[in-house]
Amino acid sequence: MAAGVSLAAGGALLTAPPALALPSVSPAALRRLSLRNGNTGERFEGIYRDKDGPIAEAMIDLAVLLRDHHADKVGPVDIAALDFLAEVMALTGQGKATILSAYRTKATNRRLKAAGFNAAEKSHHLRGHALDVSFDARLPDAMKAARGLRRGGVGWYPRSHFIHLDSGPVRNWDYGTSGLDKMLKGDPGPRKPTQDHPLTVEERMKIHRELARKEWLARQGG
Repeated sequence: MAAGVSLAAGGALLTAPPALALPSVSPAALRRLSLRNGNTGERFEGIYRDKDGPIAEAMIDLAVLLRDHHADKVGPVDIAALDFLAEVMALTGQGKATILSAYRTKATNRRLKAAGFNAAEKSHHLRGHALDVSFDARLPDAMKAARGLRRGGVGWYPRSHFIHLDSGPVRNWDYGTSGLDKMLKGDPGPRKPTQDHPLTVEERMKIHRELARKEWLARQGG
């Protein structure tokens, strides 16, 4: 997948899923994922678990795909978060998903927070338990399906066109749905978001790319 990425940096660690209600779709529907990293363009296409559990080779590939691309660090892969995403996709007929953010190092989380992103200090992204994801269609349906499953946290960002899924405690929140909400605070770059007009996915990705480039240059000593 990604050349030059050292798996020794973090390893493809697995965390056991919490004891939750049985899925409402067949187990076979949870075995395959088609994912694209919106920041790097990298893809994962294939089976990630079978009747015996997670497939080790797939977990390694997914750890690279879901890494913190700012710091180029591979982190843990949470099978419960992947199952959550796979079930939402199965319930809403999604053939593929775009990952906007997954594992984050503490340093990256601080930088995103300083840039104006709504990055929680104890974010589930820090443990690889969270996925910010977008779909080409039926995003509201995906949000409703996720909340109906009650498998973890679900954040709804309609104006920025993505949902947040995590395998933490069951809870829901919205951003960009009223005058009290906003995706970012401050002025992160070319456009200052208003309370009713948070940044689009494209604008968010531009900020991610700029931060990632600064991190890469710093690592190169330039």
